[in-house]
Amino acid sequence: MQIQSQESFVESQYSPAKIEKQWQKTWADRKLHETATDSSKPKFYALSMFPYPSGNLHMGHVRVYTIVDVVARHKRMQGYRVLNPMGWDAFGLPAENAAIERGIPPAQWTYANIDQMREQLKDLGISFDWDKEVTTCSPDYYRWTQWLFLQFLQMGLAYQKEALVNWDPIDQTVLANEQVDSEGKSWRSGAKVERKLLRQWFFKITDYAEQLLQDLDQLSGWPERVRLMQANWIGKSTGAHVTFATEAGDDLTVFTTRPDTLWGATFMVISPEHPLVEKLTTPAQAKAIKAYQAEAAGKSEMDRTAEGREKTGVWTGGYAINPVNDAKIPVWIADYVLVDYGTGAIMAVPAHDQRDFEFAKTFNLPITPVVQPPDKPLSADTMTAAYAGEGVMVNSGPLDGVAAGKGKGKSVEAAIAHLEANQKGKGTANYRLRDWLISRQRYWGCPIPVVHCPKCGVVPVPDAELPVKLPEDVEFSGKGSPLAQLDAWVNVPCPTCGTPAKRETDTMDTFMCSSWYFMRYPDAQNAETAFDPAIANDWMPVDQYIGGIEHAILHLLYSRFFTKVMRDRGLLNCDEPFQRLLTQGMVQGKTYKNPKTERYVVPQDIKDLTNPVDPETGDALEIVYEKMSKSKHNGTAPGEVIAKYGADTARMNILFKAPPEKDLEWDDADVEGQFRFLNRVWRLVTESPVGAQGSVPSSAAKPLAKAEKDLRRAIHTAIKEVSEDLQDEYQFNTAVSELMKLSNALNDSDIKQSRVYTEGIETLIALLAPFAPHIAEELWHRIGHADSVHQQPWPTLDPEALISDEITLVIQVMGKTRGTVQVPASATREELETYARNSDVGQRYLEGQTVKKAIVVPGKLVNFVLG
Repeated sequence: MQIQSQESFVESQYSPAKIEKQWQKTWADRKLHETATDSSKPKFYALSMFPYPSGNLHMGHVRVYTIVDVVARHKRMQGYRVLNPMGWDAFGLPAENAAIERGIPPAQWTYANIDQMREQLKDLGISFDWDKEVTTCSPDYYRWTQWLFLQFLQMGLAYQKEALVNWDPIDQTVLANEQVDSEGKSWRSGAKVERKLLRQWFFKITDYAEQLLQDLDQLSGWPERVRLMQANWIGKSTGAHVTFATEAGDDLTVFTTRPDTLWGATFMVISPEHPLVEKLTTPAQAKAIKAYQAEAAGKSEMDRTAEGREKTGVWTGGYAINPVNDAKIPVWIADYVLVDYGTGAIMAVPAHDQRDFEFAKTFNLPITPVVQPPDKPLSADTMTAAYAGEGVMVNSGPLDGVAAGKGKGKSVEAAIAHLEANQKGKGTANYRLRDWLISRQRYWGCPIPVVHCPKCGVVPVPDAELPVKLPEDVEFSGKGSPLAQLDAWVNVPCPTCGTPAKRETDTMDTFMCSSWYFMRYPDAQNAETAFDPAIANDWMPVDQYIGGIEHAILHLLYSRFFTKVMRDRGLLNCDEPFQRLLTQGMVQGKTYKNPKTERYVVPQDIKDLTNPVDPETGDALEIVYEKMSKSKHNGTAPGEVIAKYGADTARMNILFKAPPEKDLEWDDADVEGQFRFLNRVWRLVTESPVGAQGSVPSSAAKPLAKAEKDLRRAIHTAIKEVSEDLQDEYQFNTAVSELMKLSNALNDSDIKQSRVYTEGIETLIALLAPFAPHIAEELWHRIGHADSVHQQPWPTLDPEALISDEITLVIQVMGKTRGTVQVPASATREELETYARNSDVGQRYLEGQTVKKAIVVPGKLVNFVLG
């Protein structure tokens, strides 16, 4: 494709404000970044995590989207058909808060922000295919989110149950854990948050726990720490489920990783919300139990499970029977046991678990050692802490004398065998992972497409009636779900029997939208289904995913879960959604902080930034780099940088300053440095005699002079190094360094009329193109090309060009280096010795000396041993 500039610039000065807008328009008009459909080319799916449309890009956005753009542009030049899409994670509480605070509809606020951020991204020159754009709050997207929910429902993976939630009694809404402050109060209303049982929707992600854990081994292209974080979150542990009979007639089941210590279980603890509390509670204990339950309901999960907190609890008055020795043991309730974690009940072995030990000491409960250490016997009377070390089993019936621990012939396996033989328990695995709670009591989210019928129960909305649209005539009071207050929307006939029924008024967690968006991108305009499996399978899995480490667990885990379910539904062929993952570091800004008052000082108020002093107190200020924010006076708006220096300079600075996975310290002085570099490249090209002379043949076509060989070596060294930096590890900072070296080599060259120099200029522009696309495009056309630099093949390495005709030979005398000399690379051992002897260095140090032996290391050195 020929791609002509809309305007001819004759200025010799680099003017990014003029060239960048012009080329962005030209690229858009010619659809340069449209996803190629040529199936003969290998595919490459480059994906960045889509943003929440807050209205303004920050430097973190600039970093992640610049990185994905370099990857996408490079892959196109390598001959790949590239999918590089963009969209908006547009549902969520901030838009609803904006509606409450500003009195505007969430949709209006959201779409205005999207329009603003889209233009900011275009200003950066990111090569997104905007025809693939998705917006999760648009009915043409959330229609398919609802359809996917119904697939989960049909597969038995979606269900409702009573669950403990953080409840704001003033705003009448459920809060996420992050919306509860350290004092247990609502972040918005300030009310003391309650723990309340509500009927909620869940996805059975636990059905896929083992797959999610095992398949982490497939993800060799992911950072090890992310895989470890996911493995820890899934939290597999092996042990046994053990059943305790109770006096109330119901069984209590616990999971324990140490069933061998059952003989040391002296009490049980269940959560205050456990369904058996009422049955186990005796009349004498009822008042104390009720009071404790009310107290526990006012605590957050974080408070209840915090390490080192004082142990509290109340005896129910009831007992359970230890299945291995028939001992009658009391059942307590305590808030550190959570009803939705494990079975909501634990067996307590205070002699060998520190938390149980502290609880037993607090309430004067029995302690029975069952693991004897090798050095001295344990006594409950003298123990000051639980013993968790090695030893042999004692006081344990059939396990007495068995070595304690896991492994063949040890106590854990022996205990499981005993339990299974006596039908008292079963060996199993347990997971820390809990089912995914997807329902939210708010408006600005995807409606859950079911109807509650008094006759039919939960009835899915028929596919033909999707999407269930969010109503627009909504009043936002900030108290409770506005959907529940809309009778005309809530009250509908049952789709099955026609009986008056009610819509589900909960909406979905926004993680639902982001767990499948990458499946939609390849087929974003499909109005008939969520995605055509043939198209999705052509592009999936994503070849390179880029985003923040803060999404390392939930978003990535849910996306993996969704992919496996879609595979099992017959819609996808892959097991994992993202083949390679890059988690970019944070962009930090320079702050001036008073270490005494912890106050951040505005840089404009400081007279001398080299030796900064607080203008109010006279204290010396610390210069530290921290996450950019208005309160720290260290934020830099991307628009300001682009307006002053251009998008290419902003991109180059953010790529050069640090490796992508490391935190980046933003400094305006560095921006100036990159701007100067691009100016040097501009002058180098525009002031050179190079025209469009086509590609240069290999060095074998015609003998080259030494200066040409040296320059060609520099050119192909740059090709080699930049190509390697972009291939796997994405070392953009060192790639930019190589571009600087090549620029210097060309600038210092005195063979500007040579075809090798032309090759160097063209190579520099082509290598620069993914990093600074606008200036590269402009310079490519200025040297006479009509087509786009971004459609050129990536420069090809000529290995022969890297071979040097000369080497630097080190001359040593008695093992001590005395100097060097340039010699032919093809010299023999004898010739190397002669060159060394006859050099100025050799003659100076060997004159009048007797050389006993010359040690020659070909290609490196000659060492003269004197006699």
